[in-house]
Amino acid sequence: MNVRDISIGELAERAGCTVQIIRHYEKIGLLPDTRRTSGNRRIYSEDQASRLIFIRHSRELGFSLDDIRQLLSFSDQPEQSCEQVDAIAREHLHGVQERLGRLRSMERELKRMVRECGGGIVAECRIIEVLADHSNCLNERHPTAKSRGPR
Repeated sequence: MNVRDISIGELAERAGCTVQIIRHYEKIGLLPDTRRTSGNRRIYSEDQASRLIFIRHSRELGFSLDDIRQLLSFSDQPEQSCEQVDAIAREHLHGVQERLGRLRSMERELKRMVRECGGGIVAECRIIEVLADHSNCLNERHPTAKSRGPR
């Protein structure tokens, strides 16, 4: 191996992922096929390591594999406008904000359910009551027991 060659194990450690994840990214084309030693071991370059770190950071931020594929395509063409990159990031941000809103709503409802539970018997448990009948829920998007029809 050359001084700059990186083994798959070292690459996994540097990127904070598993060897299986690296192989998966190669299989789906996010990472290009790599060189191999005479013993058929994969060896990676610094450019491939940078690309993997880009992919891992993008995944940590919740970008989909399709979004990452597009972002990588744009990063391979540094002279073009970043308008489409911005659009991808803005759309992703909007999705994250929507999920955060739903999570905050869930948090409020769960806190209320726990607060209202008297710690008595299950037959009088407010948590069970709310879970069984959405009309007792703060979230108006849930169907009520009556609107769901028979079970």
